[in-house]
Amino acid sequence: MHNLLNRVSLIPVWQREFAGYSGAKLRADVLAGLTTGAVALPLALAFGVASGADAPAGLVTAILAGFIIGGLGGAAYQISGPTGAMSAILIAISARYGIEGVWIATLLAGVMLIALGLARLGRYISFIPSPVIAGFTSGIALIIAIGQLDNVLGIQTPKADNALEKLLHYFTQPLLPDWHTVLIAGTVIAVMLVLPRFNKTIPASLVGIIVATVMSVGLGWQVPIIGDIPRTILLDHRLTWEQIPWAHLSDLLTPAVSIAALGAIESLLCGAVGSTMSGKPFDSNQELVAQGIGNLLIPFFGGVPATAAIARSSVAIKSGAVTRLTSIVHALLLLLSALALGPIIRYVPLAALGGVLLVTAWRMNEWESIHFFVNARLRHALAGFFITMLATAALDLTQAILIGIAISAVIYLRQSATSTVVTSAPVNPQQLQMQGAPITATCPSIHVYYLTGPVFFGSVTTVLEAFETAGDYHTIIISMRGVPLVDAMGIQALHQIVEEHHARGGELIFTALQPNVLDMFRRTGLFDLVGARNIYWSSADAIVELHEKRLVAGCPRCHAHSECCQMLQIARARLAGQLENPPVSSSELSTQAG
Repeated sequence: MHNLLNRVSLIPVWQREFAGYSGAKLRADVLAGLTTGAVALPLALAFGVASGADAPAGLVTAILAGFIIGGLGGAAYQISGPTGAMSAILIAISARYGIEGVWIATLLAGVMLIALGLARLGRYISFIPSPVIAGFTSGIALIIAIGQLDNVLGIQTPKADNALEKLLHYFTQPLLPDWHTVLIAGTVIAVMLVLPRFNKTIPASLVGIIVATVMSVGLGWQVPIIGDIPRTILLDHRLTWEQIPWAHLSDLLTPAVSIAALGAIESLLCGAVGSTMSGKPFDSNQELVAQGIGNLLIPFFGGVPATAAIARSSVAIKSGAVTRLTSIVHALLLLLSALALGPIIRYVPLAALGGVLLVTAWRMNEWESIHFFVNARLRHALAGFFITMLATAALDLTQAILIGIAISAVIYLRQSATSTVVTSAPVNPQQLQMQGAPITATCPSIHVYYLTGPVFFGSVTTVLEAFETAGDYHTIIISMRGVPLVDAMGIQALHQIVEEHHARGGELIFTALQPNVLDMFRRTGLFDLVGARNIYWSSADAIVELHEKRLVAGCPRCHAHSECCQMLQIARARLAGQLENPPVSSSELSTQAG
């Protein structure tokens, strides 16, 4: 265990975090923990129900996550527990495999998360495009909201394979809502929306649930309630070693991947956001290991998958959390609530939890990102967002992320292909003179092509079409200063251009190759085909050297360019001392040649 902690750098993190710890810091942690626990209590109950389990399962998850993941996590401010995003995918898993299947998939997901952390792959989660993240977040919000309509309306619709099919039932098989449950949920929603305008320190969701419960019990309404809350964190209904189907674990790999993927994404995004808010460091790999250990153990207590929660972590940071003791104090408060307030919590209406989840689902949406995509008219981002959102609601998380990434990749490749530009121009002596080159006239048989953008399979056609006119010139210079990368098909296209130009008897020069592009030239044999003598640092260097050579050897296209021929003859004569006049400009040379 000591070696594992060292590998994920946990001991040095603890030492830095608690260096100079004092009574004042302890008081700050305790107050922040109490505040966070008050916010987490109604959410833990709600997400336990929303996950397809029950309220006690959500409470046990929050308690254990606070102790285990909070103590081992990658940041001082991170608060973990059951979340809306996770409950959204657990609904489908629970409906298909039962709660036992959820536990086993969580166990496997824990192993996967530990492996990701030990392999130090945490930073690669950031490669998922923001439209995809916003899309599946909104898709999850849809799943949560649709999943709570039965509790809010006080009705029971048939089970469905996905949220969109569930939503369709409300239109094809309309049922009469129970006005009691609608009023209870509406009360909670109203409190959660109005109270923060007057006081942001009081947890509005907790106040809303208290008001709704008092109203329901006081008026004697017969509505579905949470029921008994066991006064223990070791639930009677939990995973045991005997329940694990060792020979059929592969059947649950797909849901396990979904849980692990969401756990990693949500925890690392939460850590990144919290690091920005608090200014404190965040170790992504250590966080993955902590999430893995937590989810490995929680099923054996009867809980559901846990992940870092952005809302609760934000509350901890804003409440002045100093160290990870905030998470432990928050877990202690939840434990005391389960032990002492169980007889009271049992009367909380499910409709009240439904109201909490409806508001939570609305707030889950990344509205700032969505507004940015719309206002900036980023069609590619909006396409990725909507496709991912609908795929999340209709399929599962893993498929939705893969579809979203695939769509984003296709759009990116299309944009990259259109961003590759090939322009060409004759040599400009005035520009060369401004760079200090001793050029007064240029040879028209030399032409420069400028490549900008990646030369890859998506832009090969554009590049080849641009070089169809290369045969009009004896010497072509290809400037690649604006080319960041070349792939295999790009190299093949450049091979074709070089070979065709050599077959015409022409000369071809490459300039300004980026290091990775030059490396591709060497590895693929293109460097040897072109020759080291025909690769220059800049186009100006190549042009100056070409003209110096032709002053001695003559122009290879004299029969085609009389002006160039006469220019070179005059220049050679001057070098030989046959003329005493100073160098002439290109316009004067043209008059002499005429």
